[in-house]
Amino acid sequence: MSTPRLIINGAKGRMGQALLAAAADLKFPVAAAVDAGDDLAAALALGDVVIDFSVHSATARVIELAVAQKKSLVIGTTGHAAAEKAKLAALAAQVPTVWAGNFSVGVNLLFALTRRATRILGADYDTEVIEMHHRFKKDAPSGTAARLLEIILEERQLAASALKHGRSGITGERPSAEVGVHALRGGDVIGDHTVMYAGIGERIELTHKASDRQVFARGAVRAAAWVVAQKPGLYDMQDMLGLKD
Repeated sequence: MSTPRLIINGAKGRMGQALLAAAADLKFPVAAAVDAGDDLAAALALGDVVIDFSVHSATARVIELAVAQKKSLVIGTTGHAAAEKAKLAALAAQVPTVWAGNFSVGVNLLFALTRRATRILGADYDTEVIEMHHRFKKDAPSGTAARLLEIILEERQLAASALKHGRSGITGERPSAEVGVHALRGGDVIGDHTVMYAGIGERIELTHKASDRQVFARGAVRAAAWVVAQKPGLYDMQDMLGLKD
């Protein structure tokens, strides 16, 4: 297939602007750049794949239109409740869809390393996830942190109730079946994520720091080029990069 024609949804936002710049840099044609209030249904008819980095309340509409018109999807919007995301993911799987909390190649390597480290270290190492983003971010923890936590819970076979979002007061000793979550906000930080494994006598930290939104935008454009050649189904960046076990 020739280079896919992109529809950028959420084009006026920070990521939308980064996606437009990445598409131009990588020489991908943008069939439409739309935002709230624009006719998304008409825009979809012009292209091959929708890249959505808008707001979580718009995701259902984007997926419904893409499925109706049989367009591929790349979804980077975060902030969905777990039940809502599961329902939307099932709908999105009717067309080729890449849905990821982070499209950075480096972050997706962090996901793979986190899975392996958690599997090896197990309950002997207390695990904490720390993330920091700019003051304008509306959801917490970030989509990337949420995915890191999912991986840790899966490997440790823990329920979501094991997550401890910050600590305050007389908390008592830290139980081993607990995973700490800390969301920091301030300034213009694009995205820092650290997974810390604290054992007796040593500490291991896996860290990724983003200094330019283009790493996410370029990854999303790469995902768009990849997903149009796939069968209908739900994929993530791990699939695209061949990082799954």
